[in-house]
Amino acid sequence: MKIASFEAATLRIPEDDPLAGMPEEVGRTRPVVILRLRTDSGIEGIGLTFYAGKMTGSLRVAVEELAALTIGEDPLRIEHIVAKLHAAADTCGPGGIFTLAVSAIDIALWDIKGKALDQPLWKLLGGHRDRVPAYASGSLRRGLTHDQAQKAAETLVQKGFREMKTQMALPGNPPPSEEVRRVRVVREAIGPDIKLMCDINQRWRPEQAIDIGSRCEDVGLFWLEDVTTADDYAGLARVTAALKTPIAGGEYVWGIVPFRHMLEARSVDIVMIDICRAGGVTQWMKIAGMAEAFNLPVVSHVMPEMLVHLVAACPNGLTVEYMPWMLCLYEETPALENGQLVLPDKPGLGLRFDETAVARFRV
Repeated sequence: MKIASFEAATLRIPEDDPLAGMPEEVGRTRPVVILRLRTDSGIEGIGLTFYAGKMTGSLRVAVEELAALTIGEDPLRIEHIVAKLHAAADTCGPGGIFTLAVSAIDIALWDIKGKALDQPLWKLLGGHRDRVPAYASGSLRRGLTHDQAQKAAETLVQKGFREMKTQMALPGNPPPSEEVRRVRVVREAIGPDIKLMCDINQRWRPEQAIDIGSRCEDVGLFWLEDVTTADDYAGLARVTAALKTPIAGGEYVWGIVPFRHMLEARSVDIVMIDICRAGGVTQWMKIAGMAEAFNLPVVSHVMPEMLVHLVAACPNGLTVEYMPWMLCLYEETPALENGQLVLPDKPGLGLRFDETAVARFRV
């Protein structure tokens, strides 16, 4: 079996809020690049990547240029192909558009491998469990008023979510008391038993994170996420050591080597891995194994329809971020039951693009 052809396309996906109906900005979209990698035996693997923003056109070109180098290769030799792509990019570096492009190809290769071996990806990678917890994300964003956040939180509880994430670092640089008020409003709306996470998106300095984080420790947050600059490993370690609340981070970290530095510095309690910035399925699983060696759990970042396979595969997988922006691209996605995602039995990723949606969102 050899790779015979490929097709890439640029789409713009609505960033609405199908979970609670509270979008932070009505009409906002996210550009993504999708990839179809086809073999001479008729198997098609799919991949997806994004984060390039205004450079999404450049990202699509990078996907196409690298995918062209896979033609004639055995798709089951994934490490060989990834090494070939790295060599072709020469001194391009371990992050940026190159890594985002390789990620789409790597994901598609694993989808092909699962289909060729007639196994779902989560079993192929380890098959630790067949369902995983999922937390609602994207509905309790910082751009909402406190009243809107309260209403959205109540809606999520009514829908059966047992885990959900809000945000601090509110617009306008409010005083710490107002920051803490947001998480108290949400906690009061959902009760004491729901796991509540809070994302800062790198917007605080370490001393702010320690100050505000200590003020809300009685709220019982499941974690505080990305509290300061992602590569300030020493600063993150200061916050982690100072607070009782677990600190999560890693979604902004590129490739496997920076994760080693982060783990060695004891910067976080919970390792969050973004599949596009990590370099695809191959690198995601390596990072998860490295985190396990440090006795740390791993969690996913966006793309739950794909990442559910990886979190379910490894023994230290904790929960899946249920960010449903891209679910509209597929004919069917993993079922959500009682706050848990059920792993599919279909081979590979178990996903097929909805051609009507692809045509509608195509740029």
